[in-house]
Amino acid sequence: MTVDYETLARNIAALTEGETDTVALMATVACEVHHADDRFDWTGFYRVTEPGLLKIGPYQGGHGCLVIPFERGVCGAAARAGQVQLVPDVGAFPGHIACSSSTRSELVLPIFNPSGAVVGVFDIDSDRPDAFTQADAEALSDILGRVFTGR
Repeated sequence: MTVDYETLARNIAALTEGETDTVALMATVACEVHHADDRFDWTGFYRVTEPGLLKIGPYQGGHGCLVIPFERGVCGAAARAGQVQLVPDVGAFPGHIACSSSTRSELVLPIFNPSGAVVGVFDIDSDRPDAFTQADAEALSDILGRVFTGR
């Protein structure tokens, strides 16, 4: 299945219109994205809860890691650098944290608040190698920007 990002963006916009609670927004986005494509095995958020530290937020799928320092893993790299991490093979990523042994590839997108600070990351895992494309990263970044910063 290929994601119809235009429809996904419209659905998320309709569901989140007027909502300002970050956890409610994260829960809605995680659910909608998770069910949009069968490549998406685990879909969820990690929130910056103190400097240099991510903690699990709303997600869909099996259990995730509860705490991830910025210095570790794909999620930590996305938070630390404030840049999308598109990883075709998690086994080749230095310092990868195996929250699930079935994860083969990962796409992690930083979440910014309206003033530009990283407030979390959106993590999508796949049990397929090389499951994500630059087009996925761009479309999801656009959706996340609209939901969390109004851009």
